[in-house]
Amino acid sequence: MIDSSLFHGRKAFYYTLGCKLNFSETASFAAQLEKLGVETLSDSGGADLCLVNTCSVTSVANQKCRQIIKRLVRENPDAFVVVTGCYAQLSPKEVARIDGVDLVLGSDEKANLVQHLHDALIARGQSTAVRSIAQGQTKDIQSFAPSCSRGNRTRYFLKVQDGCNYFCTYCTIPFARGFSRNPGIASLVAQAEQVVREGGKEIVLTGVNIGDFGQTTGENFLDLLRALDQVEGIHRYRISSIEPNLLTDEIIDFCAQSRAFMPHFHIPLQSGSDEVLRLMHRRYNTELFAHKIYYIKERMREAFIGVDVMVGTRGERPELFQECFDFLSGLDVTQLHVFPYSERPGTAALRIPYIVSPEEKKRRAHELLQLSEKKTHAFYARHIGQEAEVLFERAAADKPMHGFTRNYLRAELPASVQNEQFDNQLVRVRLGNFNADATALMAEIIK
Repeated sequence: MIDSSLFHGRKAFYYTLGCKLNFSETASFAAQLEKLGVETLSDSGGADLCLVNTCSVTSVANQKCRQIIKRLVRENPDAFVVVTGCYAQLSPKEVARIDGVDLVLGSDEKANLVQHLHDALIARGQSTAVRSIAQGQTKDIQSFAPSCSRGNRTRYFLKVQDGCNYFCTYCTIPFARGFSRNPGIASLVAQAEQVVREGGKEIVLTGVNIGDFGQTTGENFLDLLRALDQVEGIHRYRISSIEPNLLTDEIIDFCAQSRAFMPHFHIPLQSGSDEVLRLMHRRYNTELFAHKIYYIKERMREAFIGVDVMVGTRGERPELFQECFDFLSGLDVTQLHVFPYSERPGTAALRIPYIVSPEEKKRRAHELLQLSEKKTHAFYARHIGQEAEVLFERAAADKPMHGFTRNYLRAELPASVQNEQFDNQLVRVRLGNFNADATALMAEIIK
């Protein structure tokens, strides 16, 4: 049983690191606590409850997590501090040793965050010295914490899957998140219908390996897309990220003719060298990846395609990086998300002998980022002068209002027509030239 009086009147600050899935989960935690009377703060000053949802994808991510936790403790010395997420699962004792941390929750336990927090608050009331760790083994992670939240955005983020069965040699995510699991399609459709009742128009499907949907229910990802496409009132869906070997031609065909799935894909490549892909234990080669890009463009010529690339992984000799660069240069993709490889304890990649220096990683990342800028700029430039439908979002303080087209072009309104009435509205615009920092196209509203 939950005693709501333990929560009523508290003020909470939430800090999220890492992926969209983490942001979605944090927003759900906040919504649960708000129902118990907890006020959500926009900044950390004056919080008596701090929750940090961590990332552990790189050693730099771990370091940033520690810095954030310590800063929040300094700013809120009397606050009850909860740490959850991947870093908390992989290194719970290390997290618990940080002065000021009261509760550490692993990946399975965060599904019952409110109950764990309730029990810890009671224990703290009995003794200020209490510090709790609730964290199980990877093989025991089975819970699925539902999440469909928008946080401070217009778009909703619907968690459709969690965990991963792939165990790529560089990656700790299966150890942090557990094995692939998902809820049933019916429950996800019900959450989408709730979004409609709340006035939402766009949903982004999130997860760790969403194309693997159905491992625990016997359904499949295409069945999920078909069911969600039938939810009246949702105008747009986006697929956050999907492995190339799981992005079937049938899924591409469906998105090309569907009512609400947008011409927008995010596909992790990691390397454009087949030898490096084998070292990574990825489940595809460059031929398959290229086919997916060509087929998307054949069915949806103006589709936005984002690609994850890792540079400097063990075994990536100079000639193999050049293979990667040349492969990506020849692909009709829109944007590259470039990540320098980071050594992770316990991963199989540490057994690969060839090591790339930090300086060389930085140089390779810079090369690919320059390539990305050229591709993104060219993609945007092709759309200048065209009409498009934009879903606008409320602007942050002192920022111009912006939104996104169907194919994920960022469009910005000039200062003269900033108006809150456009928030969460689909508006017909004509796309003009680039804004001052070339991050968006200026939008002229068509009346």
